[in-house]
Amino acid sequence: MGHPNENVLVVRRSLFDELGSFHGLNFEPERYLAALLSRGNNFFLPRDQAENDPTHKQIIPYALIAHGDTVLHYVRGKKAGEQRLVAKGSIGIGGHMNDTDESLFAWDEHAYRAGVEREVNEEIRIETPFEDRIVALLNDDTTEVGRVHLGIVHVFRLAEPKVQKREAMITNLAFRNRDELIALRDNLETWSQLCVDSLERLLR
Repeated sequence: MGHPNENVLVVRRSLFDELGSFHGLNFEPERYLAALLSRGNNFFLPRDQAENDPTHKQIIPYALIAHGDTVLHYVRGKKAGEQRLVAKGSIGIGGHMNDTDESLFAWDEHAYRAGVEREVNEEIRIETPFEDRIVALLNDDTTEVGRVHLGIVHVFRLAEPKVQKREAMITNLAFRNRDELIALRDNLETWSQLCVDSLERLLR
């Protein structure tokens, strides 16, 4: 979770534009990942700086925890690190990539994957075998939060629906089907709304 001295992984906005900027979900993540996770193209900035600098995009893994045709849903409680998202429902687990796993200077895909695993494990405990697949990229420049973040959407497909929360900010944890999530859509954070709108394609 965020703290004053945290350094977060970023890429230059200009690189994202060169690769092909978009709004919403992009289902060709392989077009972007090699460049985004090339050691020459990503680096760390202090989080306080990055949160207010739209010339950079913070790389955020956004993991959907799926079992069958259901996805894990939760509500961010008052202890959430990102105050702009408190009380919002979410189907994404993840957060900022920081420099605790690897070199301070840049990451490759191996380091990124290790960071994702650490980030998910900080928030929940998965008590069953699972497969992790990157299925899309997510961008939304229409909100203050979205302008400085770029999501990498993962699907963790679980053998059994066995998950426990680790963090106090996660409340009302439950697996829900698409119809239930659509009914909750208006109270979801923007990224989760975008994912729910394309849920069938994400879960293929």
